[in-house]
Amino acid sequence: MKKIHPDDFRVRPGQQVNLAKWPTSVKPVWHSDDEYQTALADHIEKLSEQQSLLYASDCYSFLLIFQAMDAAGKDSMIKHVMSGINPQGCQVFSFKHPSAEDLDHDFLWNPTRRLPERGHIGIFNRSYYEEVLIVRVHRDVLKAERLPAGLADEKTIWRDRFRSIVNLEKHLHRNGTRLIKFFLHLSKEEQRKRFLKRIDEPEKNWKFSLADVQERKYWNQYMSAYEDCLGATSTRIAPWYVVPADDKRNAQLIVSRIILDSFHQLGLAYPKTTVARRRELQEIREHLAR
Repeated sequence: MKKIHPDDFRVRPGQQVNLAKWPTSVKPVWHSDDEYQTALADHIEKLSEQQSLLYASDCYSFLLIFQAMDAAGKDSMIKHVMSGINPQGCQVFSFKHPSAEDLDHDFLWNPTRRLPERGHIGIFNRSYYEEVLIVRVHRDVLKAERLPAGLADEKTIWRDRFRSIVNLEKHLHRNGTRLIKFFLHLSKEEQRKRFLKRIDEPEKNWKFSLADVQERKYWNQYMSAYEDCLGATSTRIAPWYVVPADDKRNAQLIVSRIILDSFHQLGLAYPKTTVARRRELQEIREHLAR
């Protein structure tokens, strides 16, 4: 299998992002179905091992954020890449249209309630980044948040929200949460094909609605919002990765490799047994041997 270099997909801090220049498809890193299956299985097994170390060390937590246009493969990405993860140590949250309770709080309130505890992996299928994406494209959502006069100024609100997000992620990093953020970069043409497939295949009909087609009208606005967001909020400690998503299998191998590399950087290990603990275990052994 071709070697995957995570830095090839990483957005540099402060980088001006032009998504038209970022590929939605690259040469596959796998050469056959068997090679894909073997590579993914290897990544899954190693992720499971790293999760066990994460849980045992009980010092760090991981937050994985997935953002994308409709049909980019967020659900299947989570399903395949995280299939070997112990459900007891992993929490997945999908963020939908804000509720009345959400609208009565600041825009980071609901997602911060879902942050992973130490030793756990948290996965956000969409996230607080919707507040600088869909809210930026559909201003009626912003109006519904009922911000005080002057705080919804078009000249400052997105800059201020970027700053709030970056500050939150710095705070999380200082307290042991490691963030990895993925934008699954899908082409408009590939989205069209996947929508048609959802119509043509009865078992996929439930995934499709007229609203999905309506959102395609705002494609350029979304791309512009993503470009500003990625450039303003990709940092050394909480990077964005723009992953070509036209080939789902390729994207799954790229994402799983990036996650694995991030785990390895921590150098996790099982806690060492102390003299006192060994003494305690010996006493337990003697008790059980009676």
